Amino acid sequence: MTPRERVLAAVNHREPDRAPIDQGSMRSTGIMAIAYNRLKAHLGLNGPPTLMYDLVQQLAQPDDWYLERYHVDVIDLGRAFTPPGGWQPWTLPDGSAALAPGWFRPEREDGGLIVRDPSGIVIGRMPPGALYIDQCYWPLDGPGGLDRYEPLAEKMNLVTWAALPTPPFDVPLTDERIREIACLAGQLCESTDYAISLAVGCNLFEWSQFLFGMENLYLYLGSEKRKLAGFLDRLTELHLEKLNRLLPPLRGSVQILVVGDDLGMQSGPQISRAMYREFFLPRHRRIYEYARKLSGAHIFLHSCGGLYQLIPDLIEAGVEILNPVQTSARNMEPERLKREFGRDLTFWGGGCDTQRVLIHGTPEEVRADVRRRLEVFMPGGGFVWAQVHNILADVPPENIEAMLEAAREFGQ
Repeated sequence: MTPRERVLAAVNHREPDRAPIDQGSMRSTGIMAIAYNRLKAHLGLNGPPTLMYDLVQQLAQPDDWYLERYHVDVIDLGRAFTPPGGWQPWTLPDGSAALAPGWFRPEREDGGLIVRDPSGIVIGRMPPGALYIDQCYWPLDGPGGLDRYEPLAEKMNLVTWAALPTPPFDVPLTDERIREIACLAGQLCESTDYAISLAVGCNLFEWSQFLFGMENLYLYLGSEKRKLAGFLDRLTELHLEKLNRLLPPLRGSVQILVVGDDLGMQSGPQISRAMYREFFLPRHRRIYEYARKLSGAHIFLHSCGGLYQLIPDLIEAGVEILNPVQTSARNMEPERLKREFGRDLTFWGGGCDTQRVLIHGTPEEVRADVRRRLEVFMPGGGFVWAQVHNILADVPPENIEAMLEAAREFGQ
């Protein structure tokens, strides 16, 4: 099987020749640039320079040698694009070298970084010794946030996730840019055998948190239901307008369409099932069905944490693929998920415990963890191997190597 055939077989619940492998097809299945540099040093590789394409999480763009060495089957469409201004030399928090997008111009302060919007508002900050750029400005925080969300698109640009985008959304979505995206997507699809993914976001719950602040959103869910519903309708319309412009020219070139909304935490969902069904299910369903219709691609939802109670509703909303499959959260045991939802969902992730085993275990323990999870998730298809979320900076390179080799060896 080709990589694309392998991924599509798994997503269609047919057993491929081996479990497909993902490393970096979206912003939660990759590897931090620091860990990537340490892995290269461990393997005795001197180049090429590490490209840090995700600024918020400091993620490396996997090079061709990495994709080939670890038998990766799916790639992010964004890797086909060069950032505006090209690449510039960059020093990571551990002192190692990388290249960052040329347009990235943060201020340095006391050993950390500050990100401002064009008007001077500090919207993001990386404190000294930190490894991420944290959001530090909530555009609709404070009294009356639900009455002043317009112009919504402009307010969204004051959030770090929008202000520090990854390709191909690091250039405004003009008609010319959409034609360029469609052209490069077609070329990538024709010139490679990889399955191709594209992340379009379309978050509702998370955007509400980013704009209002988490504590305000929880208050609005209970006390401002009518106004919050109006805001969510407006946000949904904004997402649909973007999809209507972007997706039709990409039909046939992109196989996996990534949407997101982190609904869970370690102990379970952030909101009740009744509240999810009232506020988010009908709007998620509208977005996902529309995206599927326009693109012909499979709908991949990234949602962290314990989602067990919400999974039937996510399936009803049109989710076909679930990631990162945070199996350490309550009620998210691999056996339970596969038994109860394996006929309806493809589990894309859950292939190695990143909270404990990958970062603290021995290489032998990592291999054993990967093997056990493959034995649970592989039968009958419906599984694409990836570790649970990104490989963090402090993961020993020996464990990364052990994990990725085990995914290939035991995924037969």
